[in-house]
Amino acid sequence: MTTELQSRLQGLWLPLVTPFRNGELDEPSLRRMVRHYADSPVDGLILAATSGEGMTLGLDELERLVSVTRAEISDSGRYIPICLGLSGAGTRKMLDALDETAAWPIDGYLIASPYYTRSSQRGLLQHFTALADHASWPIVLYNIPYRTAVNLSTETLLRLADHPNIVGIKDCSADRAQSIDFLARRPKGFRVLTGEDAQYHEALVDGADGAILLSAHLETEAFASVRTLLQQGDRDGARACWDNVSELTRLLFTEPSPAPAKYWLAQSGLIDSAEVRLPMVEVSVEVATRLDAERARRAPPLLRRA
Repeated sequence: MTTELQSRLQGLWLPLVTPFRNGELDEPSLRRMVRHYADSPVDGLILAATSGEGMTLGLDELERLVSVTRAEISDSGRYIPICLGLSGAGTRKMLDALDETAAWPIDGYLIASPYYTRSSQRGLLQHFTALADHASWPIVLYNIPYRTAVNLSTETLLRLADHPNIVGIKDCSADRAQSIDFLARRPKGFRVLTGEDAQYHEALVDGADGAILLSAHLETEAFASVRTLLQQGDRDGARACWDNVSELTRLLFTEPSPAPAKYWLAQSGLIDSAEVRLPMVEVSVEVATRLDAERARRAPPLLRRA
């Protein structure tokens, strides 16, 4: 049976950055940002994942982040699903995290493979099965081996995809052949969203259901149009639209993300500060100059300061 989250797990999802100011969660900027994207063609939000600097947030901050975001979405009059990013190297600690967040106003979890431990495929299967058996909300897998040092193989993914509480995957395998193989063999209704910004267009052409893209904080309408045009059969239009924004996907990862995106959003006035938390640092002068030049080229800016 298709769950509510599974039916909505398609299109353009935004892994929302977490705004900080003077070391604290910047709630006014968060509210402004959520209101802005609630009026844009975004189909869902991911909170506190990699782009949201989730591993630097305490439990109280995570809860406030979720609460404020849900309140602003409710006030917008539009329903946008929220997935909470969780990650950890120990299954028992992850089970505790699921208990601590079970009553929060979310729609699901985005859960990365356990990092550093370099689990076997049997270990990964048992880890995610234990989490899915326990979770109060549906789980979206997050396969990103260049961060976690382990890759969820196609065979493991196929077994996990049969679990009724695992509804999709954010695919950052960086292996197009593996992605295409899984797309061809996945169970009906199981959702695949690419998380590789630079491969967004090709992933959609290959059959992905959508994407979770940091880059779509900027030029959101254009990123959404790439998929819309492909669905309409306008491949040339989709390619032209993609060519217009593809450079952003490279520029925003010139230095560790989300620092470049936060700089752009702060300069545009959508958030009040480009602050990130250590061990992340703000962008260098050289990258800031490149971002300013690209932002000036793409007029009008996202949001002008009052």
